[in-house]
Amino acid sequence: MKLVIDMMGGDHGTKTTIEAVKQFVALHKDCEIFAVGNEEELNEVKDLPLVHVVPSKTVLPMDCDPMSALHDLDSSLMVGVKTLLDNECEGLISAGSTGALLTASIFKIKRLPGVKRPCLITSFPTVVDNKRFVACDLGANSNGTKEDLNQFAVMGSIYYSILYNEESPKVYLLNNGTEEEKGNDLTKETYQLLKVNPNINFKGNIEGRYAMKGEADVIVCDGFTGNIFLKTLEGTAKAMGSMMKDAFKMNLFTKIGYLFAKKGIKGMIKKMDYKNVGGALLLGVNAIVIKSHGSSEAKSFLSSMESAYNLAKQNMIEKIKSRL
Repeated sequence: MKLVIDMMGGDHGTKTTIEAVKQFVALHKDCEIFAVGNEEELNEVKDLPLVHVVPSKTVLPMDCDPMSALHDLDSSLMVGVKTLLDNECEGLISAGSTGALLTASIFKIKRLPGVKRPCLITSFPTVVDNKRFVACDLGANSNGTKEDLNQFAVMGSIYYSILYNEESPKVYLLNNGTEEEKGNDLTKETYQLLKVNPNINFKGNIEGRYAMKGEADVIVCDGFTGNIFLKTLEGTAKAMGSMMKDAFKMNLFTKIGYLFAKKGIKGMIKKMDYKNVGGALLLGVNAIVIKSHGSSEAKSFLSSMESAYNLAKQNMIEKIKSRL
């Protein structure tokens, strides 16, 4: 297996990615790593087994124009894309600009046959033990059409069935009410397509507050709504963790109470920690492209690498291609 790592793209640069690569290499002896970035900054990984340092000269800013990014061939992202294609690698992981990564993937790595627009998809925890749901699109397309969302539902359903071995995943449309007539023009029109789509198990609308109950397997939305949904859940999880810590620090009695509840609380925090998820997959392109959080620390970036590794192990791209 071969994975390409954009070592420079995130907010923390190589401080995060070097540590993640070192931990990953210690865990996996069957995967070559192409670490793309400033050679001087990557001295710590150049002598690691199965790690190849690929030099690049520039770093794309987070707010770069996606189309202009294609012409900066010396950037860590564009060198990474070229490295993936030249060496027939299975995947690429980057914490850099989402727009640049999306554009480079579409124009260079190319879309899978029949895919109009790729989407960002990732897994979320639920209140049910060992049960997750996936949501898409989480930000690849701000202005989705009903046809786009219909295809996201199909791709998301295929992805979930492969990842979680579920023959007929339950698909829901994210909306502001459960009734068929609820929503704006986009959700109303999308609903009509989804309910007659024979390739999915469509169950209707779902409100954001019920997403984590464990009923839904796949939740479909446009990229603008999905990105807000994603960041709201992440922010809520962080806030809850912080408030719980403050609550248990109030006095001696709350500290004693924490000792009795510690195991359950730690389990809940671990379940809700987005750093364990491993970024979002750009579903619909001809490689495993993982967009890691821009603010990723080593733990989060390592999760992204593990996600790419596991998806490659399952031959995810060929399975999706054949089922599409």
